[in-house]
Amino acid sequence: QLPAGSLQLTLYQYKTCPFCSKVRAFLDYHRLPYEIVEVNPIMRREIKFSSYRKVPILLANAGSPLQLNDSSVIISAIKTYLISRRNSLEEIVSFYPPVKTVTEKGKEVVEYENKYWLMLDEKETKRVYPVKEVRVEEMKWRKWADDWLVHLISPNVYRTPKEALASFDYIVREGKFGTLEGLFAKYVGAVAMFFVSKRLKKRHQLRDDVREDLYEAVNEWVKAVGKNRLFMGGNQPNLADLAVYGVLRVMEGLEAFDDMIVHTNIQPWYQRMEEVIQKTGV
Repeated sequence: QLPAGSLQLTLYQYKTCPFCSKVRAFLDYHRLPYEIVEVNPIMRREIKFSSYRKVPILLANAGSPLQLNDSSVIISAIKTYLISRRNSLEEIVSFYPPVKTVTEKGKEVVEYENKYWLMLDEKETKRVYPVKEVRVEEMKWRKWADDWLVHLISPNVYRTPKEALASFDYIVREGKFGTLEGLFAKYVGAVAMFFVSKRLKKRHQLRDDVREDLYEAVNEWVKAVGKNRLFMGGNQPNLADLAVYGVLRVMEGLEAFDDMIVHTNIQPWYQRMEEVIQKTGV
């Protein structure tokens, strides 16, 4: 645990964004105090200081101010800093360089090297990951959460016009919108995301009933955790547990979440995650 005030954190987020939820789950579990700035998803004035235009963004001050981008980079860098105090946070962040690539459609995207690695020396690695397989497993499922699980959320929460409206009602309620802007976002956004979800369904080659893909993915996770562990991390969650929980949590209160609880084996693990984060969280 860090001395009080030694790491000042400000999280720029949309509350209903699964990548932001992952970061909050991580910070809460590790009892790291942080301020939240809710970003208006239409105007995004709150992040006009940044050339990186996505959320989450974490501003961290551990002696000097620093901006961290990308949820997995944020989590890996801060976790490395908590374990290994040999390097400054600035130096640790430099181990995750942004790399610009161009997609087949000519769109420029930024990826981050090594983002699922903790930058530890041999002794620290042995302490955190007693056997190599533990580290490999954690990295594999963190990547799975980003590359697959997160893409199942939108097609499921915007599956029907009714669900899309309920989802946007929640987004407007939890997000930073003016009254008129909120009404506009709710109805226009719901219609737009209903159609976007159909495109996402096609892009990710999901089944006609996207719930089936969600159930299968969730049960795959439960099977990977197994019956003999409370969490993938053993008696305490590891970074994969926190990532999967953070992604799934954004569906709470929606029909997709209730269906997932009923039709999969996720509930015991999910409840344990809720309890341990509430117990350790600030």
